[in-house]
Amino acid sequence: MLLQTNSCSSFSLKYHPLKHAGSFKTFQTPLTQINGLVNRSESNKYSIRCSIQNSLYLTNNKIRNNEDMMERNHKPLKKSTVPMALQDGYPSKSQDENIVSTSFVDVLTKKLDAFYRLCRPYAWTSIILGIVSTSLLPVETLADLTPTFLIEVLKAIVATLTMNIFVRAINQLSDIEIDKVNKPNLPLASGDFSIGEGIAIAIISTLTSLAMGVMLRSPPLVIALVIRWIVGAAYSIDLPLLRWKASPLMAVVAIIILNGINVLPYFVHFQKYVLGRHLVFTKPLLFSVIFMGIFSVVLAFLKDIPDVEGDKEFGIRTLPMILGKERVFSISISMLLLAYGGAALAGVSSPFLLCKLVTMIGHSVLGFILWCKAQAVDLSNTKSTYSFFIFIFQLYYAEFFLMHFVR
Repeated sequence: MLLQTNSCSSFSLKYHPLKHAGSFKTFQTPLTQINGLVNRSESNKYSIRCSIQNSLYLTNNKIRNNEDMMERNHKPLKKSTVPMALQDGYPSKSQDENIVSTSFVDVLTKKLDAFYRLCRPYAWTSIILGIVSTSLLPVETLADLTPTFLIEVLKAIVATLTMNIFVRAINQLSDIEIDKVNKPNLPLASGDFSIGEGIAIAIISTLTSLAMGVMLRSPPLVIALVIRWIVGAAYSIDLPLLRWKASPLMAVVAIIILNGINVLPYFVHFQKYVLGRHLVFTKPLLFSVIFMGIFSVVLAFLKDIPDVEGDKEFGIRTLPMILGKERVFSISISMLLLAYGGAALAGVSSPFLLCKLVTMIGHSVLGFILWCKAQAVDLSNTKSTYSFFIFIFQLYYAEFFLMHFVR
């Protein structure tokens, strides 16, 4: 009998009666290919001897037995094809799921990192400290610091931070090309966020912030949020009478409004709508508005020094471009030193010894540290000027603590 195999994973047998009893026939498995693996079994030949006494026909049972035997013999061959199948680009279902899962996690991580860079959390620190410090100005006794009061402070912080996301988003949407030169790590400049995603973030943050302000039923807080929205948009958007950042004067006005004058609505919110007291403008409040206003002007001057190259390329006229880096830097340091001197003198008039000492010594020490740091700044080095700008922000944070000792 002649046995033949087809080129597939299981063998089918064909048989023919032999004309001569006792003759020998051989059969050879032809070349087979399974999932890209070639099997050449030339050395395996099978001989079958047929005699007169044996039946010339195989029963179905024998055929099935032979097929089972061949399947068992070829099990190692099937196992060896698994890695070949994976190499040919056919991963298993579990591998597909792992790839999709990993890809989703990577995309989500990248977007969260881009959102973090869009918000620029160092600005969040000033907002949080500013609101907490302003909320403490109308506090008269420790009994005022109730859980309800603290929750109201938290609500005001969240609403303001949400509006600040709009300010950051609209600023980056307006400065994509400039940021590619000055700040290439920002998400819209680096392409981590598309323009559509930036617009969506700006709209969602605006609506969320205003909705929170309305729910708190505090007109001063809503006014503070609307002021932040208007000034933030006017500062960045390139439309007639807007784009205040392109004008040295209007850029200073915008910074003063956001960081100085905008303290007043928050003070009114906490004094009248949270603590339920009559509106009274205190000495610490007036001092903080004046001192923070001066600090805001200095921040507006210094922030443009590291960005001179990009601003010059895109025709934005900032004060460092008009007067020069050295002169603007000198003016800024002089203004801060004068502000620290005035704060120290304000402490002399305080009737409380502790307040007098903290105000005088604290502002004098900070003024001295400022003068020492200014001597080491290299204005030709962007990294050095930016590092000094961050240091000025740290002085700004310290003032939120010191201003409460002005009595």
